[in-house]
Amino acid sequence: MKSYDAIIIGTGQAGPPLAGRFNDAGKTVAIIERKHVGGTCVNTGCKPTKTLVASAYAAHLARRAADYGVVLQGEVGIDMPAVMRRAHQVTLDSRHSNEDWLQGMPNCTLIRGHARLESPTTVRVGDELLTAPQIFLNVGARATIPDFPGVHDVPFMTNSDIVVLDRVPKHLVVIGGSYIGLEFAQMYRRFGAEVTVVEKGPRLVSREDEDVSQAVREILEAEGIHVRTGAECIRFAPHADGVAVGIDCTEGEPEVIGSDVLLAVGRTPNTQDLGLDTVGVEMDERGYIKVGDDLSTSVNGIWALGDCNGKGAFTHTAYNDFEIVAANLFDGETRKVSDRLLGYALYIDPPLGRVGMTETQARKSGRKVLVGQRPMTRVGRAVEKGETQGFMKIVADADTKEILGASILGTGGDESIHGVLDMMNAGATYDTLRWAMPIHPTVSELWPTVIQSMKPV
Repeated sequence: MKSYDAIIIGTGQAGPPLAGRFNDAGKTVAIIERKHVGGTCVNTGCKPTKTLVASAYAAHLARRAADYGVVLQGEVGIDMPAVMRRAHQVTLDSRHSNEDWLQGMPNCTLIRGHARLESPTTVRVGDELLTAPQIFLNVGARATIPDFPGVHDVPFMTNSDIVVLDRVPKHLVVIGGSYIGLEFAQMYRRFGAEVTVVEKGPRLVSREDEDVSQAVREILEAEGIHVRTGAECIRFAPHADGVAVGIDCTEGEPEVIGSDVLLAVGRTPNTQDLGLDTVGVEMDERGYIKVGDDLSTSVNGIWALGDCNGKGAFTHTAYNDFEIVAANLFDGETRKVSDRLLGYALYIDPPLGRVGMTETQARKSGRKVLVGQRPMTRVGRAVEKGETQGFMKIVADADTKEILGASILGTGGDESIHGVLDMMNAGATYDTLRWAMPIHPTVSELWPTVIQSMKPV
């Protein structure tokens, strides 16, 4: 049995930097990975998908070249193997960088294999036993395979499969009208595929306000993507042209024939084969590890970080989990998950940037609410770029002047949302943002104007 000061299971966005803190403190740490170093973000999430989004945007912009007075000869073509190779190289570079980093730490041991807890201080990896007084679970999540009729009778892809696809599907049917599904839907439409999005609920991205959902749908449909919502009885069957997808929507044809199917209906935590029940680590009904505000589990000396704890499904929330644990263990602080302010983005084009409450949530909170909104057609930077789809919206408390949340569906939305996010983190009132002097011409410069347009709702 090999002894360490700490054992980390999983090399996602929280594990390696935590290993770095132990290493820098002169403590020995083992970090275990059964597949690819870097977790979802590096291998099947952010890195490859945002690279693919960039290629799809380049194709889209090339097709619009005449709008900018640029003349191209012939049709815009897609070399999908080259697109895929570019995305895969970005993944490999990031993965190898993480591997080199971990292997270069003098007090860190990178171990390959499947880890399983045998006691609160003991981990088995194959025939090897490791022990440490502190164990950190950073095992991530995977695509959920829904229990739809016929799903196992037909070929399908998840996000892990489609990021290495080296061809353009004839007709891609995306099951799931939320963040992952919509990103791939627009991407492959721009690569040249016919695309249908099938969503069981009444609207796309249902966690957002209805006006945001509707605007997202209009953006996608304007590019020729078919959107089918209210799909109550989703089912699959083999078909001569690929896969028959039964949807039984309230309107439209009851069946869609696709050459390929992408399942994007949610994520499942990778907690089923860690031996958690053996040592008494509590999980909820969906398999997420229950954690306290400091990310500790029900077992003393064991923490859970990243997607597997259900406290966030983003790279930045996983990294913030690391920051919280590291600050508490090494810096004498008392950081808590409940103190953080969640921001996120939907990476269609134009992107949706979000922080804090939606307008709907603010209204339900019982507060006196102010809402300001401005269409992107009134944003000079958007007009200059020829990208005027979407709108900006901010929500505030009328009594306290607290900024409650904001949405921006528009060019640069994933970046300009940070002007509001930073103000909210600093505890500033909307008056502070109102009197800021942003740079012109930018999208962010409109936030003071949006604040001035706020009205009671």
